[in-house]
Amino acid sequence: MGSGLPGCHSLWPMTERSVQSWARRIEDALIVDSPPTAGQRYLMVNAERNIELGEDIRNLWRADAEELQLGDVDFWIFDSRLVAQLNFDADDNLVDVELITEPAEVVRYSMLRDAAMHHAIHCERFAALLPAKEE
Repeated sequence: MGSGLPGCHSLWPMTERSVQSWARRIEDALIVDSPPTAGQRYLMVNAERNIELGEDIRNLWRADAEELQLGDVDFWIFDSRLVAQLNFDADDNLVDVELITEPAEVVRYSMLRDAAMHHAIHCERFAALLPAKEE
């Protein structure tokens, strides 16, 4: 399954290796619907490659995330100083990215990330819980 982005399969591994060469870690907690959307399945299929590159990828059912009050926001945290909040429309298309630098807000997002990573299941174990996709 392709992403539609030329060269993305070679660009991300180069980026991930560069980040790790700076002694940084990459963690990802993917919130998954039941059943998973096509986009979520795509991310789970590609997780194996990213794990081989050193990324820590875990999954959490949306119902569990809601029970934990983790919110419904997709974001990245950079160096505990900058949050990039990804904003999507109703069709799951990226609309814009909001950059957040206010320290208390960055800490709040860090706490959400830490809770998600704590409760999430390593993606290989999570994949075993998924029913086979019907064709």
